[in-house]
Amino acid sequence: MSERRRTLLLDLLDQAFDRRAWHGTGLWGSIRGLTHRDALWRPGRGRHNVWEIVLHTAYWKHIVRRRLTRDATLKFPHAGSNWPALPAKSDAAAWRRDVALLRDQHRLLRATIARFPTTRLAAKGWRSTWTNAQHICGIASHDLYHAGQIQLLKVLRRRT
Repeated sequence: MSERRRTLLLDLLDQAFDRRAWHGTGLWGSIRGLTHRDALWRPGRGRHNVWEIVLHTAYWKHIVRRRLTRDATLKFPHAGSNWPALPAKSDAAAWRRDVALLRDQHRLLRATIARFPTTRLAAKGWRSTWTNAQHICGIASHDLYHAGQIQLLKVLRRRT
């Protein structure tokens, strides 16, 4: 049963990020084709833009991986936490690097889950009150939440 549970968690993670799913566009699909200018657009003062959401989702993929591996030496490549700051030079090259960062953080997290001991899925996560399985479900839900947010930002941008 545990191996089937891990397979289901991986399917959930994949559908939320970059696989075809009945619910529609996942996180990766929501940013496909966006330029750095699109990603920098804000719907209003104090509101997040797509680029910030990309960094935020990459950061939390990193945190879940760190909790699963219990490795405090893992460091996120951008300064800050939760909502890392945009790069000082927010140009097309920086956007491509941060999109690649999101992809890499997802790939690393997925690899960690694929080899994660199934006997530890129900155990509490490192430095957390949530179980390891709840962290995995949660990061998939997090991707979908922000995918919807990005889809809405794209519609709002077209109307301005």
